[in-house]
Amino acid sequence: MIYEVVVKPNSKKGPLVIADNNALTVYLREKPVDGEANIALIKLLSKHFGVAKSCVVIKTGSRGRKKLVEIFQ
Repeated sequence: MIYEVVVKPNSKKGPLVIADNNALTVYLREKPVDGEANIALIKLLSKHFGVAKSCVVIKTGSRGRKKLVEIFQ
C-alpha cells in the first residue's frame, strides 16, 4: 500500500504517527541531517504497521518533508 507521508523532523512530540485515510503525519525527534530522519521514519513505520524494516520503502521525496512511502505486507 502507498501512503502520502508528511514528516515533521526535530519535533518535541515525536515519535508519533497520526493516520488519516492514506495520509500519514509523522513527528520525529531526529534532525534531517545525513538521512537520520529517513532512517527513523522507516523504523517507526515498520513498528507502527508491524512489518520488517525492509518492507518499508521511500518511493519519492527522500530529501523533502512530503514523501510517498510504500509498505509491503
